[in-house]
Amino acid sequence: MTGVAFLLGLALGMAFWLFDRWWNRKQLSQLLNGLPTDFVEVSMPLLYRLRRAIALTDRERQQFAAQLQIWQQVLQVAPLGYLQVDEENQLLWCNSQAQLLLQIQRWQPGEARLLLKFVRSYELDQLIETTRTQQQPGVRDWVFHPSVQDGSDVAKTRSLTLRGYSWPLPQGQVGVYLENRQPLVNLAQSRDRWISDLAHELKTPLTSIRLVAEALQDRLDPPWRQRVERLFDETERLIKLVQDWLELSQIEGEPAQTLSRKPLELVGLIQSVWQTLEPLAKQKQLSFQYSGLSRVWVKADESRLYRVLLNILDNSIRYSSVGGNIQAVVSFDDRPPTHHPNEIATGNRRFLQIDLIDSGPGFSSTDLPCVFERLYRGDASRSRQRSDPTGSKLHPYAVGAGCGLGLAIAEQIVLAHRGQISAKNHPETGGAWLQIQLPYDDDPQ
Repeated sequence: MTGVAFLLGLALGMAFWLFDRWWNRKQLSQLLNGLPTDFVEVSMPLLYRLRRAIALTDRERQQFAAQLQIWQQVLQVAPLGYLQVDEENQLLWCNSQAQLLLQIQRWQPGEARLLLKFVRSYELDQLIETTRTQQQPGVRDWVFHPSVQDGSDVAKTRSLTLRGYSWPLPQGQVGVYLENRQPLVNLAQSRDRWISDLAHELKTPLTSIRLVAEALQDRLDPPWRQRVERLFDETERLIKLVQDWLELSQIEGEPAQTLSRKPLELVGLIQSVWQTLEPLAKQKQLSFQYSGLSRVWVKADESRLYRVLLNILDNSIRYSSVGGNIQAVVSFDDRPPTHHPNEIATGNRRFLQIDLIDSGPGFSSTDLPCVFERLYRGDASRSRQRSDPTGSKLHPYAVGAGCGLGLAIAEQIVLAHRGQISAKNHPETGGAWLQIQLPYDDDPQ
């Protein structure tokens, strides 16, 4: 009886062993059959196919590792910084240029730690998060202020103007290229200082020439009188250009100190600017239409904001066709401006929005990115000389118009008010659409 039980147990054990072996071979066969036909020969024994598959896989892994190392070496010598983070914002890899720009220290390749441990940059974090959420490439400029551990190192620390180009990667990872734009900023600042110094030197002789031309106007007979009058007008234009450039440099250099903020009624200010320009608008039979808030108070520099509205509406009149319409709309916008340079400071603050729309041909696609650049004149259709139907001397508000500084001055004044200005074409009228956003306080008093 004992022998029979032993034999039955042995038979049952062998049956389980044979079933397990059959099941494993079946699973292995299915696994190997899933490989490409040129990866292993189907007619070969399973064990041989398994060894060959392991060998080929190991060889491919080595090839991928070698390629990865080559690309990392390429990125190491690239003039741009590059870093890559995972879905939890852990720094997976960065090249030496990124370490230099962001002053990343104590990071070792293969060591995944939070990016926040190495870099404190709100703008970089926002760029990565926006790219990961929207799954779209992004671009952002910002001034990076390195954090220092020792107070004695503050004087040695230099801020950098950076531009980041982000790209969404699989599994929530994000790659960011970093461009050091500080040399360009330094070059632009050097150029502006040089031109400002030149403008200072030109102001006095130009004023002397204007005084001489003014004194000669009534003492000469034609045709010399007309020539001196033209000399006077051109000198006036150059003096205005010099004054505009100096004003622009002053606003850029000391934006807060150049403002004298006081409570002012915005709608009344817009109407006042239009009344100033109305004689010119009548010559082209232009109408003005205001809509939006009936009265709203804002704390701003009245003369500077007047200059902004004057520059924009003056352009609107010049570029609108005869009999056209110019619109002004004032409303509230609770959304903070996109990529606002003072986004951290403003947070979710409420904004006033001013829309100014003309009935002209609008901006060309090549002009739009450059309309706020200094001395940018655009294409011929929008940079044509100012039309003056009377043929007489330019009006005071028209002196210097078309020199390419009007919108640049408007932008700097709006930025000094911690606001934002943008230009585009209106989808319905096709005309130029200037949009201004200014911070709003419930109690501007």
